[in-house]
Amino acid sequence: MLSRTADSLFWMSRYIERAENTARMLDVTFQVSLLPQSPRLRSQGWHSVLAISELRQQFDASHDTLTGRDVIEFMTRDADNPASIYACLRAAREAARAVRGSLTTEVWETCNTTWLELQRRLPGLALHADPRDFFEWVKFRSHLSRGVVAGTMLRDETSSFLALGAHLERADNTARLLDVAFVEATDESDGEAGDASLAFYRWSALLHSVSGFETYRKVYRDVLTPSRVVELMVFNPAMPRSLRCAVDDVIRSLEDVATERSLETLRLARSLRAYLDAGSVQGLFDRGLHDFLAVFLDRVAELGNRISRDFLVPLSE
Repeated sequence: MLSRTADSLFWMSRYIERAENTARMLDVTFQVSLLPQSPRLRSQGWHSVLAISELRQQFDASHDTLTGRDVIEFMTRDADNPASIYACLRAAREAARAVRGSLTTEVWETCNTTWLELQRRLPGLALHADPRDFFEWVKFRSHLSRGVVAGTMLRDETSSFLALGAHLERADNTARLLDVAFVEATDESDGEAGDASLAFYRWSALLHSVSGFETYRKVYRDVLTPSRVVELMVFNPAMPRSLRCAVDDVIRSLEDVATERSLETLRLARSLRAYLDAGSVQGLFDRGLHDFLAVFLDRVAELGNRISRDFLVPLSE
């Protein structure tokens, strides 16, 4: 497969996944912001949205204050923000158009329709009147895109590069969500009076952000605890948005498109899985979950760079 074709497929699915992850993150932050809490904690939640995406500096450059409304605006329809839902879905549609001949009609029409509907939904005040409705729509369109790919695409290199982009993005995003949630919950447990009671809602919101709350209840049938949330989201290979499951899916996709040149990249992906396998919940809390996730994110970034060198258009182009 030509590198430009592989590049467009990889980034098309990665941008769709990123848009969905952003919608999930904003949805949960919005819900938590409605809980009784101090202005400091409410502001901290919106700050975390920017921290996860590493966009605080760009946001501050164009905003004098940080409010939930401004963050939602910035992360949904700001065309100058490359991580906004608008920018991600625009980029996904452009990538799909570049490889229109490699996609089924259903996949192309789904992506194109999402873009056209987005332009009808974003203008006006409807976004702030009911932001949750918009976030649910973004998630639904992402689910629909994956379903159409699974139901209509030939199981060949094309679908493998689509899967590779989505699952690499998912691994990165889940680790970022978990890292910020852990830091916030830790700060609250040592913070002002009454803050500790919010920790439960933070962990609950984290599970909801990855559609994992019902899964948690099914697996553990017990009260919600930070250690079990971490166990589910880091180590459980059957949890679709866990780190282990995402890495397993990346490895399967790499195996499907492997060449002699990419053997080192496949080895790197397998070593990332071994890094997860060598960990334990207690070990993570003893060592520091933040440090563990920082190493994981660095390795995911390195893996993404190697995938780019082996299969895609070089980043320097």
